[in-house]
Amino acid sequence: MSADNSPIGHGRLNLEQQRKRAKELLKAAIHQQPDAITRLLAHLPAQETHPRLSDAQWVIARENGFGSWPKLKAHIDALDFASLHAGLHGDQDARTLHIRCGSDIQHNLKVAGFTGDFLEFSDPLCIGPVTTSDYSALLPVRAEFLAGAFSLTAGDSLARLQRSWSGLAQIDNYERLVLWFEHDSYDQLILACLLHHLNQQKPSARIELIAVDAVPGVERFIGIGQLAPDVLAWLWPQRKPVTPALLQLGADAWEALCAGTPEPLMALTRSGTPALPMLGRALKRHLLELPASNNGLGLSEGLALEALRDHGPMSAGKVFAELMREREPLPYLGDMMFWWLIQPLLNASEPAIAIIANAEAQWTERVLQLTATGVALLRDERDWLDCGPGERWVGGINVCPEQPQWRYDHAADRLHTPR
Repeated sequence: MSADNSPIGHGRLNLEQQRKRAKELLKAAIHQQPDAITRLLAHLPAQETHPRLSDAQWVIARENGFGSWPKLKAHIDALDFASLHAGLHGDQDARTLHIRCGSDIQHNLKVAGFTGDFLEFSDPLCIGPVTTSDYSALLPVRAEFLAGAFSLTAGDSLARLQRSWSGLAQIDNYERLVLWFEHDSYDQLILACLLHHLNQQKPSARIELIAVDAVPGVERFIGIGQLAPDVLAWLWPQRKPVTPALLQLGADAWEALCAGTPEPLMALTRSGTPALPMLGRALKRHLLELPASNNGLGLSEGLALEALRDHGPMSAGKVFAELMREREPLPYLGDMMFWWLIQPLLNASEPAIAIIANAEAQWTERVLQLTATGVALLRDERDWLDCGPGERWVGGINVCPEQPQWRYDHAADRLHTPR
């Protein structure tokens, strides 16, 4: 359970609130309320005497992801100190450029007391074609894809990408670059692109990385953007220097992502990417978007269909929330990315899902239902590539139904070569 009793929290913990929760749990347990007893027994052995306040505090700490109440209290103290002294952490007088794959933390960095400039580099490389490791040559390809996927003009799409790229050309004006990234494939593939570029450019600035895959008190950590300003300040002293080994790993990952076959990516995932383990996990998640050997679906497509199978007709917004909160092993899709991703499921010559209500409403309110084809796909009775979904890309790999395709065998955790 997260600190705010929701699956996705902001990471901000209040000691008085946690003390109050412990007292409420103790009172409920003394009155033998079943839910309270269940919570106690999940973390403590059964005992004949009434529980004590220290027992309830222990349970609250464990539910928040801490080993003990003192450890929870120490973390809250660290958050409080960080929120008051962000400027004391790490040489704030250095000319700093904060680089992030979106604008979600820009305001909170200022609230937390950080100085420096901010650069957004937010090309969602986890979807669409990534056909060359030369990002400057890739710009028009990406601009065309993003314009079509998200109803942008080609000019606006290209200008947005060029602004980010131009910002990278100015990095020698800074003494320090700080990369703020989390663990999912959206972030990690952008990070690989940036590390590849920095490995080639060799800037004079020192490069530091804040890479996050979990935050105490947040049960379902999705990304840095969900965190409160003081939690960002708490992360600051945890940043690490970007070593030559990490620069080379990023360069290798980017080259593998752009390859026309999945073997280079698979080899990297098998290595464990020791310089940054979360990168290897993100690359593995990316590979799972290849057609599955049993039914031809990418993992995101399959999870969306499974949600509709298990819950019946749901709005598209609820399907997206179900994926993010419950099913997706490494959440990476934004809401509009999700809506783009399921268009083939809706519009193939043999659709897997259909809109059965609110067809003219905002897409989040449109009610979706499995078709007979969708049911057959989940029973492994049909192959999605035979249903007319059109072509798509997994990095540099063109998934074209008219051609033999690489497949991913999820059960055996291995690739099947085209045939």
